[in-house]
Amino acid sequence: MAPRPSLGLRARLLFAFALLCVVTAAAVAGGSYVQARNAILKRTQDAAVQALTSRLQALYPLPTATPDQEELAEIAAAAQSDFSVAVYGERYAPVRPPQPPAPGHEGPGPEARVQALSVISPEMRRTVAGGRTAWQRVAWQGSPWLIVGMPLLVTERGRPAQPSGIEVYVARSLLAEQRSIDELATRAWLTGGAALAFAVVLASLATRGVLGPVRELGRAARLLGEGDLRTRIEVRGSDELADVARTFNNTAAELERHVEQLRAMEADARRFVADVSHELRTPLAALAAVADVLDEEAARLPDPAARAARLVSQETHNLTGLVNDLIEVSRFDAGVAALALNDIDVAELVHATLRARGWPDRVEAELPSGVTARLDPRRVDVILANLVGNALRHGEPPVSVRLSADPEWIELQVRDHGPGLDDAVLPHVFGRFYKAGAARTRSEGNGLGLAIARENARLHQGDITVTNAEDGGALFTLRLPRRSSDPEEDPA
Repeated sequence: MAPRPSLGLRARLLFAFALLCVVTAAAVAGGSYVQARNAILKRTQDAAVQALTSRLQALYPLPTATPDQEELAEIAAAAQSDFSVAVYGERYAPVRPPQPPAPGHEGPGPEARVQALSVISPEMRRTVAGGRTAWQRVAWQGSPWLIVGMPLLVTERGRPAQPSGIEVYVARSLLAEQRSIDELATRAWLTGGAALAFAVVLASLATRGVLGPVRELGRAARLLGEGDLRTRIEVRGSDELADVARTFNNTAAELERHVEQLRAMEADARRFVADVSHELRTPLAALAAVADVLDEEAARLPDPAARAARLVSQETHNLTGLVNDLIEVSRFDAGVAALALNDIDVAELVHATLRARGWPDRVEAELPSGVTARLDPRRVDVILANLVGNALRHGEPPVSVRLSADPEWIELQVRDHGPGLDDAVLPHVFGRFYKAGAARTRSEGNGLGLAIARENARLHQGDITVTNAEDGGALFTLRLPRRSSDPEEDPA
């Protein structure tokens, strides 16, 4: 399952800054809004209670303890509020505004006083009837109102104040306070929006300062991974990012130093092998001549001497082959190996390789005629000789060579019917000096044959792969382009 795409570091930092700003602004603005709202409403309530108390005090002493409808109306009018109601038992005065109605408008009628009494909750009525002042905020006539209820107390000499049974309720509009509160809310929203915009700008600047060095570090790491060991980062400042840049530069410098040392050691080793191989060619040529003489005389020598002569001859030829292989490997390492390309018939080339080594009777060949390619015959001969010889030495018969082709590629498969290769051996088959003797019936050679074969295939811009066939045996597949080009002449 493909990994889910994630937000980039810049987007996450912007989102985190914005979220922090929104939460902080909401907390600060919300707290300020709630405190200011409560303070405004409390101040309004206290002012309304204080005003009602001071106005009702002017009514003492009451003309009568049992006021009629007209007296209740005077008490309600004395409250001087937006609307006021005086109640005594089941009687109440008409609702009166503090000022006469404007021309063309009548004062509140029976519906208004019914509404005025209907919005007063039973709990508030009971509280005021019990001799205590109460208030509540209600929605009345489509706008917010503050209802304050207060009992009129009667004081007799020598006795504490007692409720007179007269209740006064005043209604004060909270539209002005509501506008102030709405204005506070608007300012809170504006403040939050401005804070959010400021946070986005600040986050953008912060991310630019943080992500710039991070991007530079990523670019430098990619260049270092691609082999540019001289990549360095400019160190700015003395913060944590500067420490990271210095650490990266120190690591890159150490890596460059170690790689240069390893390259120098590898070059020295290759040069040593090449020099030794070339120096051995002259004495080996003399030894080979002596070995040929010993081979010719071995039949006439006594048995122990004959065996010794044949052994010396065989080991001399093996050493000569090893030196020749080392020289060939040194050419590949030095990059001086070149192709001598010719248009050849691939089937004829395979037959020639088998005939030159006496293998036609031991190898089954399925080679369609008419397949031509532009290749280096000598190097392809070396490849086939190594693959077929490897199958004959380490595998079991029958050994087969099959040729197939398409307009762009040719493919040669060399297969034996032996035990095959162990899975742990397959990745190392083409390694230099690697021998899979434990996985084969025999282990011969110097371990360079398959490595040289693969280098020759790659010199043609092809390759060799190996697998185990389903019904047993190792299967080597050589793929070569039909129109190979010399790497020194390739425009790419």
